[in-house]
Amino acid sequence: MLGAIIGDIAGSVYEFSNTKDYNFEMFPSGSNFTDDTVMTMAVAQWALENDINSDVEVQMKQLEKTMVEYAKCFPCPMGGYGGGFCTWLFYPEQLIDYRTGKHASGRCPYNSWGNGSAMRTSAIGWLYDDMPTTLRVAETAAAITHNHPEGIKGAQAVSAAIFMARNGASKDEIKEYISAKFHYNLELSWESLHETYGWDSSCQGTVPQAITAFLASDDFESAIRRAVAIGGDSDTLACITGSIAEAYYKAIPEYMFVKAMSLLPDRFKNVLEKMKEKGNYTIW
Repeated sequence: MLGAIIGDIAGSVYEFSNTKDYNFEMFPSGSNFTDDTVMTMAVAQWALENDINSDVEVQMKQLEKTMVEYAKCFPCPMGGYGGGFCTWLFYPEQLIDYRTGKHASGRCPYNSWGNGSAMRTSAIGWLYDDMPTTLRVAETAAAITHNHPEGIKGAQAVSAAIFMARNGASKDEIKEYISAKFHYNLELSWESLHETYGWDSSCQGTVPQAITAFLASDDFESAIRRAVAIGGDSDTLACITGSIAEAYYKAIPEYMFVKAMSLLPDRFKNVLEKMKEKGNYTIW
């Protein structure tokens, strides 16, 4: 959770002005949370309140309400929502149901494989006691908008990696499971990505790269640096990498913690406190 937020903040100023410098300035002037954090908090609040045994349609209706509420409460985050998701949030009357080609009668999934489903899912990796439940809830949280198989897979892979990391799995175990379960290629080295990777907003072009940055890291800060320094969609890459790195290393440098908390509104801090009260999550 906080790892995702820190990654988002660290990558925020580099999203549209990429850096390949591993030693980039971590929080230059203008660094702030983006839509990635807003939706991470929305999904977290929903997950904290959600009855996972209720009908999926009921769960999705509540998630829709929470996501729209957060977007309206925090309408101008740094960066901005992707075009399809922006329409879903703010202009649902303009939505076209891809299944019929006609105007939708309300908000509906739009078959996205974008990385938005993966960047907002970190709370789900912390809240449940078994992998099947984690994967099931991650699918629900993704499919409300990103119901393409790649959109669902991206959210499940990130949630699964966090679940494994917080429960003491090794990097090799995480790599083996994610590779086998989701068929992501995690064999490409970080050094190769650093040389060749460019902008890609898809789950399939973001999640494996973010996980690779985590696998190549030595500690939380180096994970964030590796995620940002490959270029591309920097805030989302670092958001995903940071969410896994926090669960694995179980330590965040104090200066990064202080910076993040100084930028967060009280509502976000309250969600973090509620996550802590659940028993699994620790605010470092």
